[in-house]
Amino acid sequence: MRKMDIISEINNCTECAHSLPFSPKPILQYSNTANVILIGQAPGIKAHQSNTPWNDASGDRLRLWLDMPEQMFCNKNILSIVPMGFCYPGKSKSGDLPPRPECAPKWHPLLVQQPTSKVILLVGKYAQDYYLRDKKTLTERIRNWRDYQVQYLPLPHPSPRNNIWLKRNSWFENDILPQMKQWLKTKIKNN
Repeated sequence: MRKMDIISEINNCTECAHSLPFSPKPILQYSNTANVILIGQAPGIKAHQSNTPWNDASGDRLRLWLDMPEQMFCNKNILSIVPMGFCYPGKSKSGDLPPRPECAPKWHPLLVQQPTSKVILLVGKYAQDYYLRDKKTLTERIRNWRDYQVQYLPLPHPSPRNNIWLKRNSWFENDILPQMKQWLKTKIKNN
């Protein structure tokens, strides 16, 4: 199946419509030419409303972390965005619900083919658990991020809800993040 057919099928998917608070509205950004694939959890309400991935405070922080201007971040030929769940899953008592479990097993094998020469940014625990399957905590993965090179770059979720984790683990932004930025720039430039 061609990639454009897959994107069209994703955009028309209704598999979990009965579980969503709104009609299905998959939010992704994809191109075969992108050197980097960003895999996060699921679009938030602002992304759903604007039909733009990472269109919120989490996206602002993520672009800052990646040292990637919005124009570059929104360029599908540079960065593909393939969430674990393509549609806004709804609200829980504390934040959004987890990504719907149907999306990744159904669509990721068609979009994120293994092995790949692309860099895959795994943003948050859902993406890391699905791809890394190593029983480590998010903190252990971030601290030992070089163990996942050359292909993966594990990152915490940039949500303001993670400010406590960021404060407790200041080594991430002070020590690890500058190294990650440099490594990512090199990978983007060399591909």
